[in-house]
Amino acid sequence: MSRLLVRLVGGALLGSVASCRAATADPPAPAPVLAAEADAGGDPPPPRVELGRHAVTITGTRRVIPSAGLPAETKALNSNNNLDVIRHDGRVFLAWRTSKDHYASDASAIHVVSSTDETSWRFEATVALGTDVREPRFLALNGSLFLYLSRLGTDPLKFEPKGVSCVERKADGTWTKPEEIYKPGFLAWRTRTERDVPYMVGYMGGANIYLFNGEPLTVELLTTADGRAWKGKNPDAPGVYTGGGSETDFAITDARQLVAVIRNEAGDATGWGSKVCHADLADLARWTCKSDPKKYDSPYVFRHDGEVYLVGRRNISPTGNYDLGQRERSAVSQTVGYQLDYRGRKKRCSLWRFVPGEDRIAYVLDLPSRGDTCFAGGFPGATSDEVVLYNYSSDVDGPDVPWVDGQNGPTYVYRHVLRFTRG
Repeated sequence: MSRLLVRLVGGALLGSVASCRAATADPPAPAPVLAAEADAGGDPPPPRVELGRHAVTITGTRRVIPSAGLPAETKALNSNNNLDVIRHDGRVFLAWRTSKDHYASDASAIHVVSSTDETSWRFEATVALGTDVREPRFLALNGSLFLYLSRLGTDPLKFEPKGVSCVERKADGTWTKPEEIYKPGFLAWRTRTERDVPYMVGYMGGANIYLFNGEPLTVELLTTADGRAWKGKNPDAPGVYTGGGSETDFAITDARQLVAVIRNEAGDATGWGSKVCHADLADLARWTCKSDPKKYDSPYVFRHDGEVYLVGRRNISPTGNYDLGQRERSAVSQTVGYQLDYRGRKKRCSLWRFVPGEDRIAYVLDLPSRGDTCFAGGFPGATSDEVVLYNYSSDVDGPDVPWVDGQNGPTYVYRHVLRFTRG
């Protein structure tokens, strides 16, 4: 099996995949779809648009990373991807990962800059730990700004979760040194404040996704009083889901309901793709989830004017599904096959909408995006009908390549302005 194919199945070791297949004695997984095959008849149309109370338009897109307004201390390497953004203390703070490519590397670093106009940026901090760092997450708490980042290994052919570190920007503008928090092996996916309560949602067991060992992952919902000591929303049982799910984001609606989406890449008894979940505000640790065959990678969930929206990756295929409905192989072999198919296809970063009361997600529009793309953050815009989104992508004006090709090429950070117009 070639180095490229190992990367196609998510960075798993050659021996791990080979031994899994030998143990199951299943037919070989389907070959990945080649770019030429995918484009032979033109791209299939996007899903049917299902608007809620708003029509949504993109009123502006521009590249931020790299750009002339960045400070000299924040040299952008070839790959600029995982990011977060927040308004704090009268400024917009942007953190992003820069590295030689998408894969694990000791060359990766998290740069942090801030701005009053989102054009000219001031240097804030750089976090480089001699190992792979990614998933930067901001949280404003008690007058300080916390930045959390997930540590991984340095082998580009492995996914090795190590844990979470944090740095704090104090009220006087100084930054603390990185310190490890919570449990070894935990990966933080999103931090947010809902109804004045700080939350972190993340997962344990991430290495199981690409070891193809059938072992489950656990999504945990945490809270904190000081930004450093985190505990489960239910201290006796921080897990809200156990199965094949990992990246998770949520919001709490005006109707006092939590709505969430979980990336279910490793699969569970109900299938592969995603889980769309809900919970009552009175019992946020008890989630009820429904399977969705689409995989909304790198989910970012936000509220706007009474509706809840999701930004997540879209698979360009005839159905858009990650779960292809095949059940003739073992779960392990089927997982490998789905990953191969998915990585050979083109992608978009898209805006979706939670359909109230249905545990269902509806398509709204695509952001300018292609290749390796989709890891968004955002905040309310200059007017009440605007939302500002930051996202990364291969060159939005460049060739429309399959996802796996984009992961080896340059990627950039873009700023988009969305306008929501009531119908």
